[in-house]
Amino acid sequence: MGEVRLLGVSGSSYSRRVEWALKVKGVEYEFIEEDLQNKSPLLLQSNPVLKKIPVLIHNGKPICESMVILEYIDETFDGPSILPNDPYERATARFWARFIDGKCLEAVGKALWSKGKEEEQSIQQEAYEMLKIVDNELKDKKFFGGDKIGFVDVAANYIPFWLEIVEEATGVVLVTSEKFPHLCAWRDEYLSCSEVKENLPDRDMMFGFFKAKVQAAAAAK
Repeated sequence: MGEVRLLGVSGSSYSRRVEWALKVKGVEYEFIEEDLQNKSPLLLQSNPVLKKIPVLIHNGKPICESMVILEYIDETFDGPSILPNDPYERATARFWARFIDGKCLEAVGKALWSKGKEEEQSIQQEAYEMLKIVDNELKDKKFFGGDKIGFVDVAANYIPFWLEIVEEATGVVLVTSEKFPHLCAWRDEYLSCSEVKENLPDRDMMFGFFKAKVQAAAAAK
């Protein structure tokens, strides 16, 4: 297995994706907490292009970007599969992971922090449309890939935990059981899984972090 180190931030959904995958595979690793205001030489050396977390270092070799790291972990270490074995299902999982981690996340992020802007309604409408696509994909499903958490669920890990906290901090509520029943049912299943429940940041700490961001934004106006 060799030496495995993870450079990350404990409150980051991107870091938590990688930690979840390592735990599912049963990989022992060292977590190195990064200060993003004062990035370590190791982080800058390991990811000189993007200078971002997370970075997985396996036997001295760095792998960057959380979704790339997930695939590396799945291919490199023994244990339960994260991606489906069937090539078509694997390609489909990659598509949904990219959509949720890209276009959907971007729309949701804009909507959550758009309060007070003139274009708030149109921004929130775009987020609703993206979330509705995800909600429809979860119809009649426990998880995106079936009966167990997999690649797409990990890509969407910001929705069940981080999204709700930011909603509370900003006062902008996007996800309700009335609008997105399948998404909310999935969220409850997701958070009840031991692999997830035992590997989440402290909720009060995260709420304080986002509330401080809201207050700082208000003070800057």
